[in-house]
Amino acid sequence: MSIHKKALGLTAVGFLTAAIAGQVIAHGDVTPQSIDVEGLQPLGEEWLDENPYNADYDNRDLAVKIGESAYTQNCARCHGLDAISGGIAPDLRYLETGIEGDEWYKYRVVNGAVRDGRVYMPKMAEHLSQEALWAIRAWLETRATDE
Repeated sequence: MSIHKKALGLTAVGFLTAAIAGQVIAHGDVTPQSIDVEGLQPLGEEWLDENPYNADYDNRDLAVKIGESAYTQNCARCHGLDAISGGIAPDLRYLETGIEGDEWYKYRVVNGAVRDGRVYMPKMAEHLSQEALWAIRAWLETRATDE
């Protein structure tokens, strides 16, 4: 085998190894960014079943603003900029609004998603406060679509 073919083969093996390694670590290389939630109603440690920063919340504009920033820093990498998925993770614009969507959202951010031993979504509640996560949910509702 010529040196050129050997080098080409080693290069292919290197690329394949890098691709597989990327799949194995999945979300392992993601460092959640802390979120400043000053101005939002404090929620405590026990998770609420419904988003307290819903449309009836007095400071909804602030919650949405914080949620957009928090989403961009912590969620957009997989779920897409402006909540428009590029196919890696679900497009969150289609998440149901209201309490039905809140239930699914809470379950997923608290429990994450693991399939075949691979982390598809980390348990974000271990990294971000309840306030930050419900603010993200408030922003997501402004992006909702059923198209």
